[in-house]
Formats: sequence, structure tokens, C-alpha cells
Amino acid sequence: DEYDFLKAPTNIDIIYEDENILLVNKKPGLIVHPDETYHFDSLIARIQHYLYKKGEYNPQKENSFIPALANRIDRNTGGIVIAAKNAETLRILNQKIKNRELKKFYLCIAYSKFKKKDDTLTAYLEKNEKQNRVYIHNSQMENTKIIKTKYHVIAEKGNFSLLEVELLTGRTHQIRVHMAHIGPPLLGDLVYGHKRPEKGLSGQCLHARALRFIHPRTGALVTFTCPLPDYFQDVLARLGPPVG
Repeated sequence: DEYDFLKAPTNIDIIYEDENILLVNKKPGLIVHPDETYHFDSLIARIQHYLYKKGEYNPQKENSFIPALANRIDRNTGGIVIAAKNAETLRILNQKIKNRELKKFYLCIAYSKFKKKDDTLTAYLEKNEKQNRVYIHNSQMENTKIIKTKYHVIAEKGNFSLLEVELLTGRTHQIRVHMAHIGPPLLGDLVYGHKRPEKGLSGQCLHARALRFIHPRTGALVTFTCPLPDYFQDVLARLGPPVG
């Protein structure tokens, strides 16, 4: 019986790996977990295939731990994702996320200037599974969950702002919908932003840039960063030297 994950490619862009954790740079367009449109290729399937080939994952072993992701990012967002190789590490990472001890930083380009160059935004998010999109409200409602998004304007050029965003909660499409809600949608976001694709832009300008956490084994505070996709770098180059 062939395992489904063996049908996925094994090419993953590894940022860091040890016996407990694996951090990879997910390319935009790849789903992290299987969904209804799944055709045997997802980030977790690639990771399982990779570890199977390395001899670190054997699904035939009794009580074998299935390598699992501790965080996830949208299909069309690129950037850093962390996987656990054993149950204890996954438990520790999940606890860190719950306690907000795993810091998640993103870079994005918004179609606007911001009055406040630093702010922490709070709103309430409602998820519509059927539409695979979310809606934002300013007050708590029956099906909403609180979201908190902290941003810092790194640079401005023309009508564009380059932001570093820290996710204080991690909800579906959170950064994209929160930015669109306060005014400026993200460049290249066709769902919550501009319906017309930006000329020469092959993806949305949102990138999971870094993760910072206490390493489960060593106890050291570590920060892992992940390079920007080419199209994102092209936009930054096109915008020219930033102001501010």
C-alpha cells in the first residue's frame, strides 16, 4: 500500500533543521495541509516524504509520530513554517503558540500611507468556511473571534507602505483582512483588495518573514528569517529607495 505522501515531491527549502524541528520556506501557491482541491501535494506531505527518505519517519512503526506543522500560512502567502518531528516537540510548540511565546513577523506592502506609523489593531473576525474568506467586525458578535495585529511602518514610497507586522493572534487571512478593514489593502491581494491583478505582479505582497521563540531543546532565544520571494523583491526594487 503506497502512502499518499510519497506522491508529493520532496523538494523543500530548509531554513533550519535539527532532530526535533524543521523550519522551511514555503513557496506561495503551495497549500500547507490537504484541502478539497488536494492532489497529493502539500507542504506537510512534502515534509513527511522528505523525512521518510531520511529514515526519520516510518509510518509502519507502531505508535509512529506523524510529522506535523505547528503553524500554518495561507496558500498564496510565502514564508516560514515550523514542523515538529516528535510528539513532545509538537506539544511544546503548541503550548508556546497558545501562550503567545512564539513570535510571528510578516512583511507586507500596503496600498496606502498610514497616519500612525506604529499601532496595535483589535477587531473581531468571522470565518465563512464555504466561501473560504473571513469578515471583520468592530465589536464582538456570535460567531466572531478576537484578532490583534501589531504593525510598524518601515518605509513609504509614493502611495505604498512597507510594513512589518507581528501577529498577536493567528487567524485565517488575518493580516490581509485587517489591513483592508482599516483602509489600505495589501498589494496583489485579489480577495480582500484589488480585484484587478497588478500589472507584472505574480503574487500578493505578504511574506511570513521570521519566527522568534525559545528553542525547545537548548533553551536559547532563536530568530529564524526567510528570504522574500522574487516578485516581492522586484516590487521593492521598483519602488526605489524608501523614504523614512
